[in-house]
Amino acid sequence: MRLTPHRTRPRTRPCRRRTSAVLLASAVSVCLVAASAPVVPLGVGDRLFPYLGNPGYDVASYDLSFTYPGSNSEPLRAVTTIDAWTTADLERINLDFAHGTVHSVEVDGEPALFSTAGEDLVITPEDSVSDGNWMRITVRHTSDPVPARGREGGWVRTADGLAMANQADAAHLVFPCNDHPSDKAMFTFRVTAPDGHTVVANGLSAGVDKSRGATTWTYRTQHPMATELAQVSIGRSTVLHRTGPHGLPVRDVVPTRYRKALEPWLEKTPEQIAWMEGKVGRYPFETYGLLMADASTGFQLETQTLSLFERELFTEPVHPAWYVESIMIHELAHQWFGDSVGPRTWSDLWLNEGHATWYEALYAEEQAGKPMRDRMKAAYGASDGWRVAGGPPAAPKAPEPGRKIGIFRPNVYDGAALVLYALRQEIGRAAFERLERAWAGRYKDRTATTEDFVRLAAEISGRDLDGFFQGWLYAEKTPPMPGHPDWKPAAPAKPAEPGKAAASAGAAAR
Repeated sequence: MRLTPHRTRPRTRPCRRRTSAVLLASAVSVCLVAASAPVVPLGVGDRLFPYLGNPGYDVASYDLSFTYPGSNSEPLRAVTTIDAWTTADLERINLDFAHGTVHSVEVDGEPALFSTAGEDLVITPEDSVSDGNWMRITVRHTSDPVPARGREGGWVRTADGLAMANQADAAHLVFPCNDHPSDKAMFTFRVTAPDGHTVVANGLSAGVDKSRGATTWTYRTQHPMATELAQVSIGRSTVLHRTGPHGLPVRDVVPTRYRKALEPWLEKTPEQIAWMEGKVGRYPFETYGLLMADASTGFQLETQTLSLFERELFTEPVHPAWYVESIMIHELAHQWFGDSVGPRTWSDLWLNEGHATWYEALYAEEQAGKPMRDRMKAAYGASDGWRVAGGPPAAPKAPEPGRKIGIFRPNVYDGAALVLYALRQEIGRAAFERLERAWAGRYKDRTATTEDFVRLAAEISGRDLDGFFQGWLYAEKTPPMPGHPDWKPAAPAKPAEPGKAAASAGAAAR
């Protein structure tokens, strides 16, 4: 994918006025047909999210400008500029956008008509855009931090500002985009906030400008990124700086009043990066750090170069230290697996979460004496149940309506890590470790599929592994574990009595 827009030849404009009467009639006919066609939402054909993403173009870069009003309950003024390379003739251009007011749209500096269809912003430029050309789309809009009814994700309102949680399909609740992980792009963020606030985003700082009681913060990525990994933190925060391996700049964003309590945890990051580099190779990005959100989200998130964590995970004495550190490793491992090497489709999610869970468990084994074997044996016992509930690891069931994060089930976490354990048992530790390094290196800054992983495993091991992977990734039942013939799936749970089922459901709903 091209990363820097550059026009290679003049754009053709099929609907522009012609001098020839015959050509004029033909062009008008084409324009009228396009204009009369129904406005519909499109998608790139993802099995789990059929209307996510849009065909006909490849985004090279996003330039996102937000103006924060000082309150996290009021809409932000925003301008989204998209540079993209067309891969088809486009009479209309669909973007994913579903939670804000669009004020105007331009295509290559010219005003364009726009409407909505489902969760798509549908743009009709004055002239159609031909295949094989650069186009620039500019959308002036609002970005609403108040949660959309029936939707999860997008802006996260913290105690003192905002952060983002866009996985799996919520970036388009924040800004217009091609909201699918297959279309990575470069990002620039320009965020203006009242004095007293601090802004941090993915990538490295590209300038800070102060003017009349407000400050504009600019950040740029140096590697392509999926929309679901975008991160902007706005709050009364302190940024802590330290140095990681090879001089890597590490910066953490913390609520100022919790700085002292969080520092002992944050100082562990450089050694954790070094530990991961010892397993899979050099850290793939320009910086790293933790964003401690003073909010209750129920999750942590691997936003690229700036992982999102709940502050309470570290400041409330609920979990033992080894567990908290292993969760830090989980999100760090995602920088290689899921961020640098991204999934081509959401059915490839097991490659993200399975690997992050694998290194989480491996770190707990090596650093805290928690045997990987014990965790994997327990996962094996539960695996058949996970497959019934959520599908096999590489063929997960679709989420329920309005529950897009429902794809993040145990089958793609410990269930997928179990696949990696079985693979290590099957091909041996040495070949498995070579595979991990080769995967992270070969597909750096790219997207990859389950089929790519299967082929690389065969290449590294020198074996035909199609049968092995067919069972472990796609079968309804979990195959026998290599080297552990004594491991057995747990017996199916008995259906609960009606009264007990109702009581359980009530407790879960609280």
